[in-house]
Amino acid sequence: MKLLIANRGEVAVRIVRACRELGVRSVAVYSDADAGALHTRLADESHRLGPAPARESYLDIDKIVSVARECGADAVHPGYGLLSENAEFAQAVIEAGLIFVGPQPGTIAQMGDKVAARDAARRSGMPLLPGSSGTIKDASSAMEIAERIGYPLVVKACFGGGGRGMRIVRGPEELAAALQSAGREANAAFGRGEVYLERYIASARHVEVQVLADSHGNVVHLGDRDCSVQRRHQKLIEEAPAPALPASLRADVAMSAIRLAKDVGYRSAGTIEFLVDVANERFYFLEMNTRLQVEHGVTELVTGIDIVAEQIRVARGEPLRFSQSDVNIHGHAIQARIAAEDPWEGFQPRPGRIETMSLPQGPWLRLDFGVEAGDTVVGHYDSMFGKVQAWGPDRETARIRLSAALAALNVSGVMTTAPYLRQVLGQSEFIAVTHDTGSAERSWRPEEATRPEIPNSAAPVATSTERRVRLSTSQGAIEIAVFGPRREQRTVRAASGTARVTDQKKPETEPVAPIAGAVVAVCVKAGEAVAKGAVLVVLEAMKMELPVVAPRAGTVDAVLVAAGDVTARGSLLVRLSSGES
Repeated sequence: MKLLIANRGEVAVRIVRACRELGVRSVAVYSDADAGALHTRLADESHRLGPAPARESYLDIDKIVSVARECGADAVHPGYGLLSENAEFAQAVIEAGLIFVGPQPGTIAQMGDKVAARDAARRSGMPLLPGSSGTIKDASSAMEIAERIGYPLVVKACFGGGGRGMRIVRGPEELAAALQSAGREANAAFGRGEVYLERYIASARHVEVQVLADSHGNVVHLGDRDCSVQRRHQKLIEEAPAPALPASLRADVAMSAIRLAKDVGYRSAGTIEFLVDVANERFYFLEMNTRLQVEHGVTELVTGIDIVAEQIRVARGEPLRFSQSDVNIHGHAIQARIAAEDPWEGFQPRPGRIETMSLPQGPWLRLDFGVEAGDTVVGHYDSMFGKVQAWGPDRETARIRLSAALAALNVSGVMTTAPYLRQVLGQSEFIAVTHDTGSAERSWRPEEATRPEIPNSAAPVATSTERRVRLSTSQGAIEIAVFGPRREQRTVRAASGTARVTDQKKPETEPVAPIAGAVVAVCVKAGEAVAKGAVLVVLEAMKMELPVVAPRAGTVDAVLVAAGDVTARGSLLVRLSSGES
C-alpha cells in the first residue's frame, strides 16, 4: 500500500512514522515554502504542489488528487487542519479511485457543518447551548438572532476547527466587526467563511471524547480529554483523562459520544467536544471533529492504541481489533503545544529559522516535532511546530515530568510558547483543577521573570527578515526562505510587485506592524479622526488575525498600506498627526 499524506509539518511526520510501522509506503507533498522540510525528508518520496500560499498548494484539491494518481498512491490521509474536514476533497479522492483515510464524505459534510452537526446532536438527545438555526446571512439578521440568544455570545465558523474563526461578542456594538473578522479568518484557514452564533459560557471546561468506528458497525470510545487551557479559543495544554470529572458525568459524556457516532454512521477516528459545567454536572455539545486531533497523542499514551494506525486499518476495510471492554486507561498524560509565538506580546506569531534545538530526554516523554535545527517555521502556515507529552501513573507525576521537559527544551532562533506553558503547569488553579477555558487569558499572564533572554530566543526575529527567492532547478522552480540582517523596513505590495522602503526607525508610539504578515483590512482613511485604541489595520499571519490599533488619538495623515500588502515587522502602517496620548 502507498499512502499520500495531504498535509505538512508535525502531523505529516506523525503519519509517516505510522506508515513505517505498518509497512506502508509514504508520500509527502510540499509547497515551495516547505521544500526540503522534515516531512519530505522522512517520507519515502515527496512531490511539489505549488507556491507557498495554502490556496495554491495544500488547499488545492485538484493538485493533490493529481499528484496522488500520478505517483501511484492507493490512499490519501488528510491529517488535521487544511483539507481534513473538507467533504469535497474526500469525494474527489474516492472518485479518483483512491481510499480516503477518514469518514465518508457525507458524514464530513454533515458534521463538518457546525450548524448541521448541532441538528444531529439535538436528534441524538444531546443538550445544546442556544444558537442560530442556520448560517448568518448579514449583520442585520445577526443582530436579531443575537438579541434572542442573549449576550455574551460567540461567532463561530461553520466549517473547520482549531479555534479559527471564533470571536466572543459581549455586546451589540461588537457584533458587526466580529462577524467580519471571524469570517475572514475562517476563509483564510479553511476556504469557507460562513459563521453562526452560539451562547457563550465563560466558566466552563472543554472536555472531549475520542471515538473509533469501523465500517462493520463497531464503535468504541478511547476515554476523554480535557482541553481547557486555551488562548483565542485555541488549545495550549491537553490531558487525558479529563481530571476531576465525576464518574457519572464522565460516563454520560462518553455514552453520548458513542450514541452520536452511531446515529450518524461514523467511520474512522473522530472527536466529540463538549462544554462541561462540572459544578452542576451538566454538559453541552460543541461540535464533532471528523478527523485526527492534535491532542490524539495523550490518548495513545494512556490507552496504548495507535490511533493513526487504526485509521489506516479501518480505511482498508478491516474491523476494529478490540471492543469497548478491551479499552483501559492507564495513568495520566499531559501535552504542551510548542508554537513559534511570543506569549509576552499577545501570542503574536514569530516565524523564523530554528538555529539550534535541543529536545528533552526521558523514559516517560513523547516528542512530536515537525522540524529540526536548521529548519524554518514558515510564516504562511500554523505557528505550532511541535508537541511535548509526558506520562505518569497519576496527574501530578505527569505534570512534574512535563514541567521538567519544558525546562529542558532549548530552541533558539524563534520565540516559543514553552516557557509560558511551564508557568501554566505551576498555576495553583491548574494543579487543583479549578481552571476553565478563560483562565489563561483572564488570570495567567506571562511572567516577565520567565521571559527568555533576547539573544537566545528572539534576536533573529528582531534583527532579521525573511526574503522569498525563486530558484530554477532541474525539477522546476522552487521558492526558498532567506534570512539575513534587516537593514531597512519593507512593505511589499503583493499585487503589483512594487516595494516601499523606509529607512528610519519608527518610535514605539507609532502604529507599526508588530508581526510580519499580510494586510487583510484597512479600517481608516486619510483625513479621518481616530481615538486612541481604534483599529487601524488588520494583519494576518500564520492563520491568525491581529488588529493594529491607534497608539494615541489623532488624525490619519496617510495610510501606507492596502489590503493584499505583505508587511515586515516594525514597518509603519499609518501615519498619524500629533494628538493626545
